[in-house]
Amino acid sequence: MHNLWTACGHQHLTRNARGWMSATPDYWRLWLQRPELALVPESCPAEKRLHQALLDAPGMQVAPAQMKAFKDGDARENYELFRRFRDDVEAAGSLESAYIAWMRHGQIQLPPLFIDLVVQAIVCNVLADVQDAWVWRAAELLFRRQCITIEGGRVLSGDSETLDSLKSTGGLGEMGRILMEGGAALKAVDVKVLHPDNAERYLAQREGLGRYAFLLDMTHELKNELPHGLILSMVNARSGLKALSVVLARWVQHFLGVAVSIEPVQQVDDPAWRWHVGLDVTATALLNDLYQGTELSTQRQQQLISLLN
Repeated sequence: MHNLWTACGHQHLTRNARGWMSATPDYWRLWLQRPELALVPESCPAEKRLHQALLDAPGMQVAPAQMKAFKDGDARENYELFRRFRDDVEAAGSLESAYIAWMRHGQIQLPPLFIDLVVQAIVCNVLADVQDAWVWRAAELLFRRQCITIEGGRVLSGDSETLDSLKSTGGLGEMGRILMEGGAALKAVDVKVLHPDNAERYLAQREGLGRYAFLLDMTHELKNELPHGLILSMVNARSGLKALSVVLARWVQHFLGVAVSIEPVQQVDDPAWRWHVGLDVTATALLNDLYQGTELSTQRQQQLISLLN
C-alpha cells in the first residue's frame, strides 16, 4: 500500500517507538518541490538562495530578513507558512503530536492543505497493513472534500476536485478545457462506483485524476421491490459506511491506544444516550438537535448520511 498517495510524503517518514511518524530531511525536501514552494522563472535571487539552502539543510533556521528580501509577496508568505509548519512538527516530534496540538489549540493557523496532507500521511500509517480497497477509499473522506449525490436510491460519494475537473475538461486535462471552451462536444467521462470488478484498478492507481475518480457507495441498506408490493431490505455488504467505521476505529486506536467498535446505524435506540460527537461542526449541531428532540427541516435531514454507534 505504500506506493499510494506518495505526494503526502509518507514514504519519507520514520516511525518512532510509539509508532508515530517523525519527519526526515527528505520529507521537508518534498515540500520544497510542491508548486507553492518550487522555483519558477520569475523567482528572485533571494528566493533562489533560500530554496537551495533549505534543500541542502531542510532543518536550518530561517531568519526573517531572508524572506523579507523576496520580491514576490506570495512567495514570502508561502515560505513563512512552511517554516511555521516545519517548526511545529519538529518541536512536537511527530506528525501525530503536531496534529493533536493543532486540534487542541482550537485556532489552526495553517491553510487546509497542510492539515490535509498531514492527515493523509497519518492515514497511510494507520492503514499500513490493510489491503481492502473500500477502506482506503473511505479514508479519503478524512482529507479530500467530497460531493454527495443520490442516484437510484443510493448515496454516492465522489471526490469534489476530481469531479469538477472532469466536468470542465472531459478528463483530457488542459487540452480538454480548451476544446470545451471552443464549443467541442466531448464524450462524458464515465466515473465508476468502486466495485469488486475494479477494486484492483483502484489500488493500482497513482496520484492524479485517475487516483480519485472512484465513487464510494455510502448506502447502508439496499431495498428491492418484490411482487405483490413487498419490499426486501438488506444491509449493503460493501457499504462505504462500514469501511469508514473501520478507518475511524483504527484512527482512535492509533491516537488513544483504545480499541473501539464502530458501526453505522439508522437510528439511536439507546435510552442511556448521554453524549455524542459529530465529524464536523455541522454534524455536531445536527446531533445536538436530535438529542434534544428538535424537529429537523427537510434540508437539514438531507445533510445527515448516517449515524455511527
